[in-house]
Amino acid sequence: MEPTNQTSFAVLLLLGLTEEPALQPLVFSLFLSMYLVTILGNLLIILAVSSDSHLHTPMYFFLSNLSFSDICIGTTTIPKMLVSIQTQDQRITYTGCLSQACFVLIFCGLENFLLAVMAYDRYVAICHPLRYTVIMNPRLCVLLLLLCLLLSIVYGLFHTLMLLQLSFCTALEIPHFFCELSQVIKLACSDTFINNILVYLVSIIFFGFPLSGIIFSYIQIVSSIFRIPSVGGRYKAFSTCGSHLSVVSLFYGSGFGLYMSFAVTDSSMKNAVASTMYMVVPQMLNPFIYSLRNKEMKGALRHLISGMLPL
Repeated sequence: MEPTNQTSFAVLLLLGLTEEPALQPLVFSLFLSMYLVTILGNLLIILAVSSDSHLHTPMYFFLSNLSFSDICIGTTTIPKMLVSIQTQDQRITYTGCLSQACFVLIFCGLENFLLAVMAYDRYVAICHPLRYTVIMNPRLCVLLLLLCLLLSIVYGLFHTLMLLQLSFCTALEIPHFFCELSQVIKLACSDTFINNILVYLVSIIFFGFPLSGIIFSYIQIVSSIFRIPSVGGRYKAFSTCGSHLSVVSLFYGSGFGLYMSFAVTDSSMKNAVASTMYMVVPQMLNPFIYSLRNKEMKGALRHLISGMLPL
């Protein structure tokens, strides 16, 4: 097919996870339930942190922003899919597709950087406890948040601008429930070698360095914990990292699974399922991980919910 200028067409088709009409209601119910749980769980985390003065600390400040990022990731992708299933209209405009891809990259990047900053916060708290309040002061926390946001915006805009350089064919069907970057690149009729190289190179830089920082922080944390003489002291120190370590494992583990899915199989269905595990499941489970493993968060949530319920 002859390549066409990207402004000469109006819409693309998001094929979703399945084209079987009998399975559409099941997919709709499943994703609606996961979306509502994601929104409710993360919103409760944000409200609990903002309403309880005991949680006005750097760790919970970054946690509330992580919950906000989780809400944005789900809201960028799932509502469009639900509307498409309900209306049986799989179309999405070219501009809408690029915008969705850009926001997905931005908020996934933001979550990546926030997890690295939260690892640094735990490193300072355990390895330099006497200087914690001095180092992790409010000004530094705000600056770190702004730096995370800036880097994630640069990451998203870079890939989106690279997409704008491509020419596309007339068959514009995306076997996915959202405009995933690699799937959009596959639609191009022009040479995508540079784009594919940059996808891996930039991802290694923007995700590899934060992950390296997390690993380095936990090496220092484990080393400091082993120097604590009492078993109870070791457990108490490491318990403050348990929730964050679980979220990190879930986020990067599902991301690695997504990468391996793209590397070893060409099945669009398997890739879509792997993307679902990366884009939906961690954001839904994060609030449960922090609320179930953290006594302070449990108490704040109980206080918040009891205050919301009528007497």
